[in-house]
Amino acid sequence: MIPRLITCCALTASLLSGCAVNPVTGEQQLSLISQGQEVALGEQQYPINQQQQGGEYVVDPSLQDYVSRVGQKLAKVSDQPQLPYEFVVLNNSTPNAWALPGGKIAVNRGLLTILEDEAELAAVLGHEIVHAAARHSASAMSQQQVLGAGLAVLGATTQNTAYGDLVALGGQLGGSAYIARYGRSNELEADKYGMKYMAAAGYDPQGAVRLQQKFVKLKEGRQSSALEALFASHPPSQARVNANIEYAKQLPTGNANRAAYQRAIAQLNRDADAYGNYDQALKAASNKQYDQALSLVRRAQQQQPREAAFYQFEGDLLTHQEQYQAAYKAYDSAVQKNPGLFSHWLKRGLVAAKLNNYTDAERDLTRSLRYLETPHAHYYLGQVYEKKGEVKNAYSHYQTASKAGGEIGSAAQARMQALGSQG
Repeated sequence: MIPRLITCCALTASLLSGCAVNPVTGEQQLSLISQGQEVALGEQQYPINQQQQGGEYVVDPSLQDYVSRVGQKLAKVSDQPQLPYEFVVLNNSTPNAWALPGGKIAVNRGLLTILEDEAELAAVLGHEIVHAAARHSASAMSQQQVLGAGLAVLGATTQNTAYGDLVALGGQLGGSAYIARYGRSNELEADKYGMKYMAAAGYDPQGAVRLQQKFVKLKEGRQSSALEALFASHPPSQARVNANIEYAKQLPTGNANRAAYQRAIAQLNRDADAYGNYDQALKAASNKQYDQALSLVRRAQQQQPREAAFYQFEGDLLTHQEQYQAAYKAYDSAVQKNPGLFSHWLKRGLVAAKLNNYTDAERDLTRSLRYLETPHAHYYLGQVYEKKGEVKNAYSHYQTASKAGGEIGSAAQARMQALGSQG
């Protein structure tokens, strides 16, 4: 749990002088935390959010480099170029992007596939840069603090789902950390100044117009809840399109760099069918059509054998069918293809425990904790240590897991009581 950034005593004092200058607009806005605290929070939450939302897209590392170059080009002309900006492409099919305090920005591969040129990418990244540069997150958090919500929302939450339904969990065992949902004024501000940054960096501001037109069209024709995250954090409207059209008239024209963008996402385009089959497999599993899901995900593996997520999901489906040896092999493939994601280690460790391979289970579950703290890893480490007769270690991990609440927390508390009664 992240410590409260502002104590009750500090809050009283801060409310008396809680206004700060918005570094982008020069206007006053509520801010009860310092920029140093903002930067530290972003640094802490950035890897957590990445782990919880699919991890880095690693099939084509050159795409990460490309997006980062575009982002840094925009960051240099922002109103806060000194912030420690970072940009990452997440292995997530949902078309979305987000910014954490201090300039930690992510864009999902699912959004990149619906953009057409570099100017549209610049519109996305410029918008998120404004949220960071204008300290919109600090203002949103401060408003929550004043309303009594506290800053506990900044802590990573945990889903209350036990290991018995890995299929439903997919890759999201960690829950979700704080990403602000901005108000209408913040969104319009991010649109406007993001276009200013685009023009300063040499991009065509019409890219921002086209981007908002895409979002409005997606909202009107959406048939999937997968778009809800995008529309919740970036509510599109014709009013935003119209505002962008008017502001673009005041800015110089620039480059769209369509050819460069299309080269950068060429691998994603080639893999469109593979990810389409994977997404359909997830949908089939959610409808309890497990055989169909397994067939679809194996087809995806054939189309793109370097994608670790396809093998992890195969492991989930085989685990559901209690085919633990085959599941272990699938998870092992996921680990080998992308060793930087917590869920690959966690799930291989869980299956190793099912196979009574406690040495490997301890190794993998412990390794998963390096990337993301989850009550599941602690609970099953408790199980492993209990099997090995290391009661003190078992109790310690159960104690940590018990703090999560829900089904996994209750199970951990039950084991603590059982071990206590034995002592």
